[in-house]
Amino acid sequence: MASDGARKQFWKRSNSKVPGSIQHVYGAQHPPFDPLLHGTLLKAAPKVPPTPVKAKRVSTFQEFESNTSDAWDAGEDDDGLLAMAAESLDSEVVMETARRVLHSHSQRQEQLKRQEPPPAPGGDLRLVKSVSESHTACPAEGAGGTVPLQRSQSLPHSATAAPGGPCDPSTLSSSALSEREASRLDKFRQLLAGPNTDLDELRRLSWSGIPKPVRPITWKLLSGYLPANVDRRPATLQRKQEEYFAFVAHYYDSRNDAAHQHTYRQIHIDIPRMHPEALILQPKVTEIFERILFIWAIRHPASGYVQGINDLVTPFFVVFICEHTEEEDEDVADVSRVPAEVLRNVEADTYWCMSRLLDGIQDNYTFAQPGIQTKVRMLEELVSRIDEQVHRHLEQHEVRYLQFAFRWMNNLLMRELPLRCTVRLWDTYQSEPEGFSRFHLYVCAAFLLRWRKEILEEGDFQELLLFLQSLPTAHWGDGDVSLLLAEAYRLKFAFADAPNHYKR
Repeated sequence: MASDGARKQFWKRSNSKVPGSIQHVYGAQHPPFDPLLHGTLLKAAPKVPPTPVKAKRVSTFQEFESNTSDAWDAGEDDDGLLAMAAESLDSEVVMETARRVLHSHSQRQEQLKRQEPPPAPGGDLRLVKSVSESHTACPAEGAGGTVPLQRSQSLPHSATAAPGGPCDPSTLSSSALSEREASRLDKFRQLLAGPNTDLDELRRLSWSGIPKPVRPITWKLLSGYLPANVDRRPATLQRKQEEYFAFVAHYYDSRNDAAHQHTYRQIHIDIPRMHPEALILQPKVTEIFERILFIWAIRHPASGYVQGINDLVTPFFVVFICEHTEEEDEDVADVSRVPAEVLRNVEADTYWCMSRLLDGIQDNYTFAQPGIQTKVRMLEELVSRIDEQVHRHLEQHEVRYLQFAFRWMNNLLMRELPLRCTVRLWDTYQSEPEGFSRFHLYVCAAFLLRWRKEILEEGDFQELLLFLQSLPTAHWGDGDVSLLLAEAYRLKFAFADAPNHYKR
């Protein structure tokens, strides 16, 4: 057994590599130190450099859609198909529909073949692996040989064709994708333009992702911040924005009072540590976040400010501010050119929508954070039922779920995923009943098992923990999030007979 000095030295070495490493303070990114849970940290372990993660090619859901777009009508909505699939259909109707689809698909393929130039000599058919298989090395193949399918999800890629030809795959993909996006955007706009928005239909459309131009208004509706009636929205916005700035005028000057000085100081320290840096380091953004978090803490004394709440401001703010900026990337939104009055409205809207979110998960941030501890225990039990091998592997190497999953619950995976992926994830969370609480549990289970192969290959406590606290998701996109959500949705129904505490 190593000495206390050796244990501290281990975490001192690892601290630079582990974001949000374990701190012995309440409300940090990881839970307080518990000798019963963290006894394994007393073990001495040689310093082994972490295994570098190999660069991998990720097949996106958009790429899949573009390569199979000719099998379906460009205006057909996948949500409708999913809804049909969820019903109990007559087998003859299903088979007849399938025959029509296959016949239409074969006719279109014949037309494309007649237009397509022959492939270049030595060209081969390539496979885009599924995300779950992208880490597996491709087996050697001979000239003209085929690549064996690893899983049924492996997706075929279009044959190589001469660039600029009459049937250039890249041109077709962009065209099909833009048509599909335009069709979805049109459906959202028609729904939002009605005198009373059908919120159930809006949730159904939003589950698969919300087009960027209508995301701000859709988030406000799904959050319950705006009413469904169009005529009532302007008055509601004005009233809520005025109410927020009345709070600011009444409470914000008290940030320097002895009773609130510690809260404000902690907020002031935490904000520069947030991501993305290009956004957070803008002085105007820092001031806005400080006001939002301080006002929320003062008005919710049962929990007050707890580290982790600060991260939940960012997605709302970037979605609402990007409506008024020209940048396509949320990470680099420049607020300096946004008019002051618009910025004030964005601040108020962000405060109210964040408050609505926190109302549903406030037990995550009350004293000792019982909500998070309960959810971590539920995750452990769920994973043990889904994949006993992974669960036993973590148990064998004495890796506790609290050591990595506490932050997943505390920050809603915001520290594990790029901001663009968090925004896409929240599209679904806001359209799913209890999305930020109950459904998030299944997303975390799917997220953990996404790294099953890497977890089982690690045979060392230190390397396992370092991997789980810094997962390689920097290059994730909407396709990866869509696959993650689909797996979480499957788990949700596969374990519908779970004990009642899964449904809390």
